[in-house]
Amino acid sequence: MRPITSFELLVALCLCINSCSGQLPSQAKQLKLICSIPLPHIKGRIDHMSFNAKDQFIYVAALGNNSIEVVDLKNRKDIYSIKNLAEPQGVIYIPETNMILVANGDNGECNIFNAETYQKKASLKLSGDADNVRYDSGNNKIYVGYGNGGIAIIDPVSFKILGNIKLEGHPESFQIDHTANKIYVNVPDRKQIEIIDLALNKVIDKWKMKEASSNFPMSIDENNHRLFIGCRHPSKLLVLDTQTGKTISSYPIDSDVDDIFYDNKTHQIYLSCGEGFVNIFKQTDPDTYISNAKISTHSGARTSLFIPELAQLIVASPSGFNSEAFLLVYQIK
Repeated sequence: MRPITSFELLVALCLCINSCSGQLPSQAKQLKLICSIPLPHIKGRIDHMSFNAKDQFIYVAALGNNSIEVVDLKNRKDIYSIKNLAEPQGVIYIPETNMILVANGDNGECNIFNAETYQKKASLKLSGDADNVRYDSGNNKIYVGYGNGGIAIIDPVSFKILGNIKLEGHPESFQIDHTANKIYVNVPDRKQIEIIDLALNKVIDKWKMKEASSNFPMSIDENNHRLFIGCRHPSKLLVLDTQTGKTISSYPIDSDVDDIFYDNKTHQIYLSCGEGFVNIFKQTDPDTYISNAKISTHSGARTSLFIPELAQLIVASPSGFNSEAFLLVYQIK
């Protein structure tokens, strides 16, 4: 084999540099990493998060640590830990009452804490595996997915259970469609999406997943009647028409996706994947989407929080063998 000359080596190096530098501006146009906030005492898996706009606090469900971490986003530090929980998975801040509701996966309890004193004010028990939480401020209701198939409806003032909606399996992410007065629920155990009519508080339809399964995260574009589903087997983003249940399109993504957010302002979709990337897609019209960027994060960083009022995406990175847990704070450009 002919040896490589010095000139050929120099040309190859220049091409490599140009290629690498060509990727960075493309990524920088989408998200800019502005800081990393350490969570030095947190071990194990990190689940979902919620934002308190008044105080600029993020509430982090540190499932593996059995705690809720209160992170001061403005001053970029972890300031308080609500401890002795039971695998907290879902968390939501309720601004009208200044309360925090925590859904625990281990015992099914929903604990309510004062957001100023962090004292427990109430607790209610579901059958088990309390998970994703949504707060509908317009209709003054909290929805909590739990157990082998149910969504509890909770009053955000009295914290009493107002009702239960039965499902065919454990609910993962779900989204409220205020225009249609419906909730769309991922039920991966049954490989389907179940549709709840909120006027009847019951399931009125089921859409079977055909293109992919393990449908965990979900986001919605209410204006264009589009539902965004993240699947893990195989790793895909599916775009569904909420009026028909039909799949409009599908795209390959990185593995272990756990959160999806649709940005109404930029018309972009952000998917945080545990493989160590945020995948970004651009909506050019309701039926057309292009892969816009792929941002490196860290292995295992699969949960995230989109804060539209700040135009920021927060990605939670759990602790590893040689690194502590932290939050990656990205500014959306």
